[in-house]
Amino acid sequence: MNHSLLHPRFPSENYLNRELGLLAFNRRVLAQAQDERMPLLERLRFLCIVSSNLDEFFEIRVAGLKEQVRAKAPIITTDGKTPLEAFRLVSAEAHAIVAEQYQHLNDVILPALAERHIRFLRRSTWNEAQREWIRDYFSREMVPVLTPIGLDPSHPFPKVLNKSLNFAVELEGKDAFGRSSNAAIVQAPRVLPRVIRLPEELAGVEYGYVFLSSILHEFVGELFTGMNVLGCYQFRVTRNSDLFVDEEEVTNLRTKLQGELSHRHFGDAVRLEVADNCSPAMTEFLLAQFALKEVDLYRVHGPVNLVRLMQVPDGVDRPDMKFVPFRPGLPKAVGKGTDIFENIRRNDLLLHHPYQSFTPVIELLHQAADDPLVVAIKMTVYRTGTDSVLMQSLIRAAQNGKEVTVVVELMARFDEEANISWATKLEEVGAHVVYGVVGYKTHAKALLIVRREEGALKRYAHLGTGNYHPRTARLYTDFGLMTANEEITHDVSEVFKQLTGLGKARTLKHLWQAPFTLQPNVVKAIQAETETARAGGKGHIVAKMNSLLEPEVINALYEASKAGVEINLIVRGVCALRPGIPGLSDNIRVRSIIGRFLEHHRIFYFLAGGQENVYLSSADWMERNFFKRIELAFPILDPKLKKRVISEGLKFYLADNQQGWDMNAQGIYQRRRTTRGKPHNAQDELMLVLGG
Repeated sequence: MNHSLLHPRFPSENYLNRELGLLAFNRRVLAQAQDERMPLLERLRFLCIVSSNLDEFFEIRVAGLKEQVRAKAPIITTDGKTPLEAFRLVSAEAHAIVAEQYQHLNDVILPALAERHIRFLRRSTWNEAQREWIRDYFSREMVPVLTPIGLDPSHPFPKVLNKSLNFAVELEGKDAFGRSSNAAIVQAPRVLPRVIRLPEELAGVEYGYVFLSSILHEFVGELFTGMNVLGCYQFRVTRNSDLFVDEEEVTNLRTKLQGELSHRHFGDAVRLEVADNCSPAMTEFLLAQFALKEVDLYRVHGPVNLVRLMQVPDGVDRPDMKFVPFRPGLPKAVGKGTDIFENIRRNDLLLHHPYQSFTPVIELLHQAADDPLVVAIKMTVYRTGTDSVLMQSLIRAAQNGKEVTVVVELMARFDEEANISWATKLEEVGAHVVYGVVGYKTHAKALLIVRREEGALKRYAHLGTGNYHPRTARLYTDFGLMTANEEITHDVSEVFKQLTGLGKARTLKHLWQAPFTLQPNVVKAIQAETETARAGGKGHIVAKMNSLLEPEVINALYEASKAGVEINLIVRGVCALRPGIPGLSDNIRVRSIIGRFLEHHRIFYFLAGGQENVYLSSADWMERNFFKRIELAFPILDPKLKKRVISEGLKFYLADNQQGWDMNAQGIYQRRRTTRGKPHNAQDELMLVLGG
């Protein structure tokens, strides 16, 4: 158990709560859906993203809190709250967010879509022709895959999959066998779409949809012939999805994990969502079935799973209601057909995704797989997707006789199955597949290619802040560095030796590595700025990341602020540091940027007496990243590229007065909006500067 959770080393009033910080982030995402300047279908998409985020929040964070409450764990978090206190606050805020989310969907988004001929047809509005078409759809597409389960002694309450759509049906009367069960459950298979598009001539508009739940409500009686349906209510249960695998006790992690994955669907229930028309009796019955309390109940006015509404913006061809299509830029040095190795030898290359294409990374591995001079390829895999051209290149490289070593992180949450699948395929073609280090997730993003040139071996490396995942590279902001620098590539080679072999950690010349040197070096760099300021010089720190939680780093930043160091933090998600407290953090500003793309790169800037040290990293400033993961931070040594990172990754974002949110000492965010001067939107401006 983490020592700082049992005995916080620093005053609890100096820290904000992690779970409440995550909910504050989701409020900022919800604000995107409420922003009238956003294209309408993108606003619907942001509403869906809030639901997706909340699903994971309940599956992991709320599940953890409930476990601590149940175990009466003597844990006090860094912000001084007990698990029960935190759970009560989190529950109240989560209920408020969900209520606001559905209110906005029903009162604003759906009416606005209807005005633009995208309509969701309610049962009460169906005309005879529509009803006939929908009945036919029900009989043809739904009935064959539905399994109604009457509840009686021989049919106990069924196992309900995590986040699946289900219907509780209240009945009266007797069936063919004389049974008089008054309740049944109908589970909606995941193969069925949650919204069904009607033919345009029937719908009366270009895009007319009907909810799957509406169809089932209307025709559910046909599943219970001769019985009277008193009510039909959709519900959905969210379960604890955090896998527990005692890695110290496992001889084969992959085999053990494969066994555990099926349990994720049936972990302890943590939340019950029901339609707001669900009867009190059925609500109580469902809560009892899942061993939940009233505080765990979320009544919603609309579909219980808004995530599945994502198919609407994806399926509607209305460019006027979506973001303007964007084509990433492609630097000439890494364009298709160029000798990528020659270009990397000449100069380090920096790619800024998604503003610049991920194609050069794909091309680098593609060329390496077929290049007869390449003798070895080593790569870390955290998230890469089920259909990955990068993995296909690694497979081809192994088939071509190259030494291929892949460090696959099997415990990458919600990507475990895809990673197990790739590990199996790679092993089948003779690649060396390892699963990193027991007890530590391999989260570093590194690719090493060894090539025989002029009788000697030459190393090339790619280091990144994001995953080797072509799809997310179009949605997440990340930096990637391609380099042939001998000292950096030597460091990367040493890291791979650690991951695949055994032995003491060697000192690395340039890379900061968790769990060994990353956190101490971050603290030292902050302290160096502090000492400079105390001596009368100028200290300046700018850091961009997803989350800031680690107490020692936060304390070092407080000390730096007290010494007069100017500190600008760009933290997309949760930040436990309190900015702007007189005498403690009045020189610290915390900003969050929420926009079209997910802000994902981690950038650490230290003025260093004018030397300007800039590091890019896979790691947030969190205890798990510093102490329980294999992470890397790498310096940008080329002066031109360093200037680019400072400008594109930091200055653009610090100037943003359209999508930026400033946080105060209470953890409350205020949107930055300029009424005077020039408006700045970092993401829009970077698309303009770097796009193709």
